[in-house]
Amino acid sequence: MIATPRRLVVKSAALAATLLWMGAAAPWAQAAEESPDAMIQRLSDEVLSTIRSDKSLQNGDVERVMAVVDSKIMPNVNFTRMTASATGPSWRKATPEQKQRLQTEFKHLLVRTYAGALKQVSDQTVEVKPLRSAPTDKEVVVRTVVKSKGEPVQLDYRMERTPGHGSGWKIYDLNVLGVWLVDNYRPQFAQQLNSGGVDALIKSLSERNQTNVAKGSKG
Repeated sequence: MIATPRRLVVKSAALAATLLWMGAAAPWAQAAEESPDAMIQRLSDEVLSTIRSDKSLQNGDVERVMAVVDSKIMPNVNFTRMTASATGPSWRKATPEQKQRLQTEFKHLLVRTYAGALKQVSDQTVEVKPLRSAPTDKEVVVRTVVKSKGEPVQLDYRMERTPGHGSGWKIYDLNVLGVWLVDNYRPQFAQQLNSGGVDALIKSLSERNQTNVAKGSKG
Protein backbone atom coordinates (compact mmCIF):
# COMPACT_ATOMS: atom_id res chain seq x y z
CA MET A 1 0.00 0.00 0.00
CA ILE A 2 1.28 3.45 -0.89
CA ALA A 3 1.45 5.47 2.31
CA THR A 4 0.61 9.15 2.48
CA PRO A 5 3.94 10.89 3.21
CA ARG A 6 3.87 12.23 6.75
CA ARG A 7 5.88 15.37 6.06
CA LEU A 8 3.65 16.30 3.15
CA VAL A 9 0.34 16.14 4.97
CA VAL A 10 0.96 18.68 7.69
CA LYS A 11 -1.40 21.55 7.06
CA SER A 12 1.12 24.13 5.94
CA ALA A 13 2.93 21.75 3.62
CA ALA A 14 -0.25 20.40 2.07
CA LEU A 15 -1.48 23.93 1.50
CA ALA A 16 1.75 24.82 -0.22
CA ALA A 17 1.58 21.75 -2.43
CA THR A 18 -1.83 22.76 -3.74
CA LEU A 19 -0.12 25.65 -5.50
CA LEU A 20 1.35 23.14 -7.92
CA TRP A 21 -2.01 21.59 -8.76
CA MET A 22 -3.93 24.86 -8.73
CA GLY A 23 -1.07 27.06 -9.86
CA ALA A 24 -2.02 27.02 -13.52
CA ALA A 25 -5.62 28.05 -12.95
CA ALA A 26 -4.99 31.10 -15.12
CA PRO A 27 -4.12 30.74 -18.84
CA TRP A 28 -0.44 30.16 -19.60
CA ALA A 29 -0.51 32.03 -22.90
CA GLN A 30 2.24 34.33 -21.66
CA ALA A 31 4.52 31.49 -20.57
CA ALA A 32 6.94 31.80 -23.51
CA GLU A 33 7.29 35.53 -22.88
CA GLU A 34 7.79 35.38 -19.13
CA SER A 35 10.76 34.34 -17.09
CA PRO A 36 9.99 31.27 -14.96
CA ASP A 37 10.18 33.21 -11.68
CA ALA A 38 7.86 35.94 -12.93
CA MET A 39 5.44 33.30 -14.15
CA ILE A 40 5.38 31.51 -10.78
CA GLN A 41 4.79 34.81 -8.96
CA ARG A 42 1.90 35.76 -11.24
CA LEU A 43 0.29 32.35 -11.10
CA SER A 44 0.70 32.04 -7.34
CA ASP A 45 -1.03 35.37 -6.79
CA GLU A 46 -3.82 34.47 -9.20
CA VAL A 47 -4.45 31.03 -7.74
CA LEU A 48 -4.76 32.35 -4.19
CA SER A 49 -7.33 34.83 -5.43
CA THR A 50 -9.16 32.09 -7.33
CA ILE A 51 -9.36 29.80 -4.31
CA ARG A 52 -10.65 32.58 -2.06
CA SER A 53 -13.47 33.32 -4.51
CA ASP A 54 -14.54 29.70 -5.15
CA LYS A 55 -16.40 28.07 -2.28
CA SER A 56 -16.31 24.60 -3.83
CA LEU A 57 -12.51 24.75 -4.01
CA GLN A 58 -12.30 26.05 -0.45
CA ASN A 59 -14.40 23.12 0.70
CA GLY A 60 -12.00 20.67 -0.92
CA ASP A 61 -14.58 19.45 -3.46
CA VAL A 62 -12.50 16.72 -5.12
CA GLU A 63 -14.59 16.64 -8.30
CA ARG A 64 -14.22 20.40 -8.71
CA VAL A 65 -10.49 20.23 -8.02
CA MET A 66 -10.10 17.35 -10.47
CA ALA A 67 -11.96 19.26 -13.18
CA VAL A 68 -9.65 22.24 -12.77
CA VAL A 69 -6.60 19.99 -12.80
CA ASP A 70 -7.68 18.25 -16.01
CA SER A 71 -8.69 21.38 -17.90
CA LYS A 72 -6.16 23.95 -16.73
CA ILE A 73 -3.17 22.30 -15.10
CA MET A 74 -2.19 19.04 -16.75
CA PRO A 75 -1.35 20.70 -20.10
CA ASN A 76 1.15 22.90 -18.23
CA VAL A 77 2.87 20.30 -16.05
CA ASN A 78 5.15 17.63 -17.47
CA PHE A 79 3.33 14.95 -15.54
CA THR A 80 4.73 12.19 -17.72
CA ARG A 81 8.24 13.15 -16.62
CA MET A 82 7.11 13.42 -13.01
CA THR A 83 5.54 9.94 -13.03
CA ALA A 84 8.47 8.43 -14.92
CA SER A 85 10.95 9.88 -12.42
CA ALA A 86 8.97 8.51 -9.48
CA THR A 87 8.69 5.09 -11.14
CA GLY A 88 12.37 4.83 -12.04
CA PRO A 89 13.88 2.29 -14.50
CA SER A 90 10.67 0.24 -14.57
CA TRP A 91 9.03 3.06 -16.53
CA ARG A 92 10.99 2.13 -19.65
CA LYS A 93 9.73 -1.44 -19.45
CA ALA A 94 6.08 -0.48 -18.97
CA THR A 95 3.60 -0.76 -21.82
CA PRO A 96 1.82 2.38 -23.08
CA GLU A 97 -1.33 1.23 -21.27
CA GLN A 98 0.56 0.72 -18.01
CA LYS A 99 2.16 4.17 -18.32
CA GLN A 100 -1.24 5.77 -18.79
CA ARG A 101 -2.68 3.89 -15.81
CA LEU A 102 0.26 4.94 -13.64
CA GLN A 103 -0.18 8.59 -14.56
CA THR A 104 -3.92 8.46 -13.94
CA GLU A 105 -3.66 6.78 -10.54
CA PHE A 106 -0.75 8.97 -9.43
CA LYS A 107 -2.62 12.12 -10.41
CA HIS A 108 -5.71 11.03 -8.48
CA LEU A 109 -3.58 10.24 -5.43
CA LEU A 110 -1.97 13.68 -5.43
CA VAL A 111 -5.21 15.57 -6.06
CA ARG A 112 -7.09 13.76 -3.30
CA THR A 113 -4.17 14.11 -0.89
CA TYR A 114 -4.05 17.88 -1.27
CA ALA A 115 -7.66 18.84 -2.01
CA GLY A 116 -8.47 19.21 1.69
CA ALA A 117 -5.65 21.71 2.14
CA LEU A 118 -7.60 24.30 0.15
CA LYS A 119 -9.67 24.90 3.28
CA GLN A 120 -6.55 26.43 4.85
CA VAL A 121 -6.27 29.29 2.36
CA SER A 122 -6.77 32.64 4.10
CA ASP A 123 -4.12 35.36 4.27
CA GLN A 124 -1.25 33.58 2.51
CA THR A 125 1.12 35.41 0.20
CA VAL A 126 3.90 34.02 -1.98
CA GLU A 127 7.38 35.51 -2.21
CA VAL A 128 9.53 34.36 -5.14
CA LYS A 129 13.25 34.39 -4.43
CA PRO A 130 15.72 35.90 -6.95
CA LEU A 131 16.37 33.42 -9.75
CA ARG A 132 19.95 32.52 -10.55
CA SER A 133 19.97 31.32 -14.13
CA ALA A 134 21.23 32.10 -17.61
CA PRO A 135 19.00 32.88 -20.61
CA THR A 136 20.17 29.66 -22.25
CA ASP A 137 19.23 27.42 -19.30
CA LYS A 138 16.74 24.70 -20.17
CA GLU A 139 16.01 23.75 -16.56
CA VAL A 140 15.76 25.94 -13.46
CA VAL A 141 14.66 25.80 -9.85
CA VAL A 142 12.30 28.59 -8.80
CA ARG A 143 12.37 29.04 -5.03
CA THR A 144 9.44 30.55 -3.17
CA VAL A 145 8.20 31.05 0.38
CA VAL A 146 4.52 30.87 1.30
CA LYS A 147 3.89 33.31 4.13
CA SER A 148 0.99 33.59 6.56
CA LYS A 149 0.49 34.12 10.29
CA GLY A 150 2.32 30.88 11.05
CA GLU A 151 5.73 29.66 10.05
CA PRO A 152 6.70 30.36 6.42
CA VAL A 153 6.61 27.34 4.13
CA GLN A 154 9.35 26.64 1.57
CA LEU A 155 7.92 25.72 -1.83
CA ASP A 156 10.31 25.28 -4.75
CA TYR A 157 9.58 24.31 -8.35
CA ARG A 158 11.72 22.37 -10.81
CA MET A 159 10.87 23.67 -14.25
CA GLU A 160 11.93 22.90 -17.81
CA ARG A 161 11.77 24.88 -21.01
CA THR A 162 9.84 22.95 -23.66
CA PRO A 163 10.55 23.52 -27.35
CA GLY A 164 8.25 23.55 -30.36
CA HIS A 165 4.46 23.72 -30.26
CA GLY A 166 3.19 24.68 -26.83
CA SER A 167 6.64 25.88 -25.86
CA GLY A 168 7.28 27.56 -22.54
CA TRP A 169 8.17 26.63 -18.98
CA LYS A 170 6.60 23.58 -17.37
CA ILE A 171 6.76 22.24 -13.82
CA TYR A 172 7.95 18.67 -13.31
CA ASP A 173 8.64 18.50 -9.56
CA LEU A 174 8.17 20.52 -6.39
CA ASN A 175 9.83 20.75 -3.02
CA VAL A 176 7.78 21.25 0.14
CA LEU A 177 9.69 21.91 3.37
CA GLY A 178 12.87 20.43 1.92
CA VAL A 179 11.26 17.28 0.45
CA TRP A 180 11.04 16.85 -3.32
CA LEU A 181 7.78 15.18 -4.29
CA VAL A 182 9.39 12.74 -6.73
CA ASP A 183 12.12 11.77 -4.26
CA ASN A 184 9.48 11.21 -1.61
CA TYR A 185 7.41 8.81 -3.69
CA ARG A 186 10.24 6.96 -5.48
CA PRO A 187 11.12 4.58 -2.58
CA GLN A 188 7.44 3.86 -1.95
CA PHE A 189 6.96 3.01 -5.61
CA ALA A 190 10.13 0.89 -5.58
CA GLN A 191 8.73 -1.36 -2.85
CA GLN A 192 5.73 -2.25 -5.00
CA LEU A 193 7.79 -2.57 -8.18
CA ASN A 194 10.26 -4.92 -6.51
CA SER A 195 7.50 -7.13 -5.16
CA GLY A 196 5.28 -7.38 -8.21
CA GLY A 197 6.33 -5.09 -11.02
CA VAL A 198 4.38 -2.30 -12.66
CA ASP A 199 1.02 -4.03 -12.25
CA ALA A 200 1.58 -4.27 -8.50
CA LEU A 201 2.30 -0.54 -8.31
CA ILE A 202 -0.81 0.29 -10.31
CA LYS A 203 -2.88 -1.94 -8.04
CA SER A 204 -1.45 -0.32 -4.91
CA LEU A 205 -2.15 3.19 -6.18
CA SER A 206 -5.66 2.19 -7.21
CA GLU A 207 -6.40 0.69 -3.79
CA ARG A 208 -5.10 3.81 -2.06
CA ASN A 209 -7.35 5.98 -4.22
CA GLN A 210 -10.37 3.77 -3.55
CA THR A 211 -9.69 4.06 0.17
CA ASN A 212 -9.53 7.85 -0.13
CA VAL A 213 -12.82 7.88 -2.05
CA ALA A 214 -14.48 5.76 0.65
CA LYS A 215 -13.23 8.05 3.39
CA GLY A 216 -14.51 11.06 1.51
CA SER A 217 -17.96 9.55 0.98
CA LYS A 218 -18.25 9.01 4.71
CA GLY A 219 -17.63 12.69 5.28
